[in-house]
Amino acid sequence: MKYILAVIFIVIVSTAAGADGTAVTYEVDGKPFEGYFISPSPKAPLILLIHDWDGLTDYEVKRANMLADMGYSVFAADLFGAGVRPTEVTDKRQHTGELYKDRNKMRSLIQSALDTAKSKGANVNNAVAMGYCFGGAAVLEFARSGADLKGFVTFHGGLSTPEGQDYSITKGNLLILHGTADANITMDKFAKLAGALEEKGISHEMITYSGAPHAFTVFGSSRYREDADKKSWKRFTEFLNENLH
Repeated sequence: MKYILAVIFIVIVSTAAGADGTAVTYEVDGKPFEGYFISPSPKAPLILLIHDWDGLTDYEVKRANMLADMGYSVFAADLFGAGVRPTEVTDKRQHTGELYKDRNKMRSLIQSALDTAKSKGANVNNAVAMGYCFGGAAVLEFARSGADLKGFVTFHGGLSTPEGQDYSITKGNLLILHGTADANITMDKFAKLAGALEEKGISHEMITYSGAPHAFTVFGSSRYREDADKKSWKRFTEFLNENLH
């Protein structure tokens, strides 16, 4: 199904998000969404950040602010809709499941977020997409769509390729940061993705961290692993330096 998307941009200063960032309310096909944008400079490279299965929360805002402190513009996308921030597992599965079943819609929502960032003056021609868990799966979906970005990065993200898809039109380099102890997304899936990328000649780097379970970067969580978080973040920032200018 082809989506024709009407996007309306409204900018609201967010007191909760911090003085340097803004909550950005925009509409996609008549439905409101609320992202988060922070930019130290109009010329700064852009990071498009895709949230986990609980929607755009303080966690993504914190990561966006960390990147802004390093000199990057960041647009944290909203793929669920304004005010939709599920806390129950059943609801999280519902919202992610709807997008997993409708990959065209997932791609369109990510593109709309990128278009919104562009409307705010972000440099979309010098950009990388990154995501956590569900957001990592969404980033790979965007990569398979042929999106013209410099790179695509996943942290403990979903790695499966839907039937009928491949990486034949992927542009940019891929960086996959994963936990070897991830029981949700196993090393079999990790290896299968490596083979798929190699088959299509896609430039990629894939790293696993021993003892790191699923969601190993989530601060304050029982799954948080400081060593893996710091190592993966370091490699991520190096990747940004290598691919953005």
